[in-house]
Amino acid sequence: MAKKIRLEDRECPLSATLGLVGEWWTLLILHDAFDGYTRFDQFQANLGISSSLLTSRLRRLVANGLLERRQYQTNPPRHEYVLTDLGRSLRPVIVVLAAWGNGRLAADERSMVLVDANGDEVEPVVVDRATGRRVDGPDFVFTAGPAASQPFRDRYAAAAPHRRRSPKSAVRQKVTH
Repeated sequence: MAKKIRLEDRECPLSATLGLVGEWWTLLILHDAFDGYTRFDQFQANLGISSSLLTSRLRRLVANGLLERRQYQTNPPRHEYVLTDLGRSLRPVIVVLAAWGNGRLAADERSMVLVDANGDEVEPVVVDRATGRRVDGPDFVFTAGPAASQPFRDRYAAAAPHRRRSPKSAVRQKVTH
C-alpha cells in the first residue's frame, strides 16, 4: 500500500496511517472487530465481502500488527483474528469518524449512534491529554517533528508559513544557527 502514498508524504503520519487503514473495507473490518467479530465467516457474512478481498485485508492487518491470527481449531485448521493493543488503539479514531459522519445527518436519519452505559447518546471530542483542551481549534497546528528530514521541514514550512514552532523546535533551531 505504500505505493499509493506520494513520495513527499512518506514522512507524514496522516499519509502513512491512511496507507494502512484508509481503505473502506479495512475500516469496516476493524469496526466489526471492535464489535467482537473474530472469525473469517463472521466478517464475511456481516460485511458481504468477497473471500479473496477479506483474505487480503486480514493478512494486511495481521502483517501490520493490528490483528493477531490465532488458531482456534486444529482439524480442520481454523483461525480467528483478534485485535492487538495497536489495533485497539484505533477505536477512538473510528468512533470519531463515525460521529463526524453522524454530524452531517439529522437526528432521525442516523442509523447508528454512540451511547454510554446508561444508553444516553454521547458526542466524542478529541482533547489534549495533559490539559483537557479540545485540539480541533486554531490554537493547535501540526509542525515538523524531531525526526523530520530537512526537505520535509522545508516543504512543511513553505506550505504553512503561519504555523508556530513548538518551544523545543524553537530552542533547537536557535542552538543550530
